Amino acid sequence: MASTLAIVVSLLLLMYLAYRGVTVLLLAPLMAALAVLLSGEISIYLPIYTDTFMKALGNYVIQFLPIFLLGALFGQLMADSGAAHTIARWIVAKLGDKHAIITVVLACAILTYGGVSLFVVAFAIYPIATDLFRTADIPKRLIPATIALGSFTFTMTALPGTPAIQNAIPIPYYGTNVFAAPGLGIIAAAIMLLGGMWWLRGRAASARLAGEGYGQHEDDTDSTGTEEANNGGLSHMPLVLAILPLILVISVNALFTYVVFPRMDMSFVTERFPHLTPAKVIGLWALIIALAAACTTLVVSRLGHWQDLRGTVNKGVFGFMLPLFNTASEVGYGAVIAGLAGFTIIRDAVLNVTPGNPLISEAIAMNVLAGITGSSSGGLSIALQTLGPDYLRMAQEAGISPELMHRVAVMAAGGFDTLPHCGAIITLLAICKLTHRQSYLNIAAVTMAAPMVALVTVIALGTMFGSF
Repeated sequence: MASTLAIVVSLLLLMYLAYRGVTVLLLAPLMAALAVLLSGEISIYLPIYTDTFMKALGNYVIQFLPIFLLGALFGQLMADSGAAHTIARWIVAKLGDKHAIITVVLACAILTYGGVSLFVVAFAIYPIATDLFRTADIPKRLIPATIALGSFTFTMTALPGTPAIQNAIPIPYYGTNVFAAPGLGIIAAAIMLLGGMWWLRGRAASARLAGEGYGQHEDDTDSTGTEEANNGGLSHMPLVLAILPLILVISVNALFTYVVFPRMDMSFVTERFPHLTPAKVIGLWALIIALAAACTTLVVSRLGHWQDLRGTVNKGVFGFMLPLFNTASEVGYGAVIAGLAGFTIIRDAVLNVTPGNPLISEAIAMNVLAGITGSSSGGLSIALQTLGPDYLRMAQEAGISPELMHRVAVMAAGGFDTLPHCGAIITLLAICKLTHRQSYLNIAAVTMAAPMVALVTVIALGTMFGSF
């Protein structure tokens, strides 16, 4: 019981201090040490730190470093080439200022589904959103929720083939790929999009009836001028070239996942690497190839137009380190917690929530851990690191497809991950120059309420009809 209480205390402190802005790189080992101390095992903390914490951190880095690196590089290339700007402005031209909310949502969705980092998307879309919302006289306080709907929800967890890191994490545990349960993913995406749009349009209509417009915001700059300056004159990149890299990320990924690798004789791999199971990693291999192809295409197609290609590449490569090591540190923390006696009680309680349906148990575990860590990828990684083998076994015993387990895990991790201490939410509000008090309720509605409805729907449909 003391060990279980120690885990709860350390988790609550981790959540509170992360909300207060303390870096997870420091918090994770400190809170792990606190849990060990309160469990009465502080004398062996150093061995736990070097053999458990650091080993789990290192294994995560080894497994996912290429995805984080190529994803960050691709996002930076999309931003600095002007491709992100061109796509966003094309959507604006097609839909017009009167449809400001859906315009911003679709612009964010296209960019994130194409592999652009959600932080890059937020920076790129915010100036456009302020123009649109000011013209349509929609309250600025709705901008963060609008960007979050397009970036943090259906394109991150539901749409089949999305290159988001969350969609790649379950692959080595379930032997699946990023296209797992495509039909259910599309249904879930539709629920998230329609539910989020219903909420945002309702809030905008209520504000209009109350006489509330965009408002006066002294900290707003001339967004149009800033946007053009940030794009260094590259905002007129041809639309075909701007969209091509996004198409490549999805199409090349699908090509290698469904055509190339399945037709290859992998015996030469297993002979050289006997401990490697190709079926569990070809999903990662396909995503690496797709992102590399898209990055190469971007660089080559804009040769002669880059202002500082070396600077762009360096900035993109350096940009992957903090997100990767933040998540890896949370994984290390989770490994330490999983080794404590009290975790057995917590694990058994979660696994036995619904003994006949591991989908519900999995959904609860992912939601709880993502909420505590304030990170969908962190919570997902910790949960699968400690419970992945158990869930796979339970799914096999219950006749549930690993693809369905994959989709439910990813969607559940995208539920409570946006609690107020979430780093992505804090960053988004900082970009928009707004506060939690002004905008968080609307963010929560579109990033937690609508995704939870979608998650329940997928679990119900998956239980009745299986994966499709």
